[in-house]
Amino acid sequence: MSVGIGRERQFEVYVRGARGSLPTVPVSLERLEAAARRAMSPEGYAYVAGGAGTEETIRANRAAFERRRIVPRMLRDVSVRETAVDVLGTALPSPFLLCPIGVLELAHRDADLAVARAAAAEGVPFVFSNQASRPMEETARAMGDAPRWLQLYWSTSNELVASLVARAERCGCSAIVLTLDTTMLGWRIRDLDLGYLPFLHGKGIAQYTSDPVFVEALQETLREAPPPGGRITPRAIATLLDQAGSYPGSRLANLRSGLARAAVRRFVETYSRPSLSWDDLAFLRERTRLPVLLKGILHPADALAAIEHGMDGIVVSNHGGRQVDGAIATMDALPAIVEAVAGRVPVLLDSGIRSGADVFRALALGATAVGLGRPYVWGLAAGGEDGVREVVRNLRADFDLTLGLAGCASVREIGLENVTRT
Repeated sequence: MSVGIGRERQFEVYVRGARGSLPTVPVSLERLEAAARRAMSPEGYAYVAGGAGTEETIRANRAAFERRRIVPRMLRDVSVRETAVDVLGTALPSPFLLCPIGVLELAHRDADLAVARAAAAEGVPFVFSNQASRPMEETARAMGDAPRWLQLYWSTSNELVASLVARAERCGCSAIVLTLDTTMLGWRIRDLDLGYLPFLHGKGIAQYTSDPVFVEALQETLREAPPPGGRITPRAIATLLDQAGSYPGSRLANLRSGLARAAVRRFVETYSRPSLSWDDLAFLRERTRLPVLLKGILHPADALAAIEHGMDGIVVSNHGGRQVDGAIATMDALPAIVEAVAGRVPVLLDSGIRSGADVFRALALGATAVGLGRPYVWGLAAGGEDGVREVVRNLRADFDLTLGLAGCASVREIGLENVTRT
């Protein structure tokens, strides 16, 4: 129960300001992103900020939120507000969680560990990325008993998929989020212009290099003849050193053994599976008792198929605009999916959430909860663990105030009558 999280947060900031102390992590998302950009390498910023093609889908996500206008109601007692929700048995103090985002070491050296500690401290679930910079076991230890889920990419190896899921269960993850929209990488112009893919530098593959199935398969890769190399350049040497530094163990030993380079080769061969089909879901369903959510659903027919195949939830997502240029905005896809699902499973939404008003609007259209993505990465880059906590606190406060000012005393009171479309 909230008696004024938003007001408490406001006056905490204002009182500090009256004493001459301004926020070290900007509240404004524009200023926060600018601070993050200064702290990151050009390649790191481009990787996180970029989208597919002309980035039309990123813009469409924001435009779809802005087309929905909140219609506040007056003279309702909102002195006490309830912001908590329950998703698949996971209690959320506010209706949002932290999305899986890969290669967080591009934002901060503490990467997933900083986000995990921040999420645990604030009571917000963290969805571990399949492309994490730290193994899930290490990240889970940093969270204690706090709630966490695991994002799963389906690789070319079913044995590896089964191993990742088993590890998630042992790590205390309470759900699996199977991401469907990245069986191939989207055409990301910012990364292409810089000629930079972090995985080729050994970054963002910690879930693989810590997995016994993947590590055992490396012996086969080592026995294979490596592809012919090109001209030796300073950048090629730097890439090799990056790879060696990213693999567990000493850099020198990794250079001598060739394990780090082999791991990158194996990852590239293993990463994605374009042939994935609905029939494959039975393999996953048989190997875990955890709830499974399908992430990347944008069509109501796919939502219905997910239920028919025994899935436990839907995540309406276009991968933050990173996969299909010109894709439908998530907020435009949401209403038809909610109608098709008809309350049988929870429907979450990500891609484009930037404010408490966005959270409110998504819930008004029927979302159970939402996922926060890039803003917390900007907080991580600008201020590490504390930066992530500041972003989470600000979003929670913003949502609490929006809830009350719209005339709702609880999440349960939010409905279609609270929004209109321009």
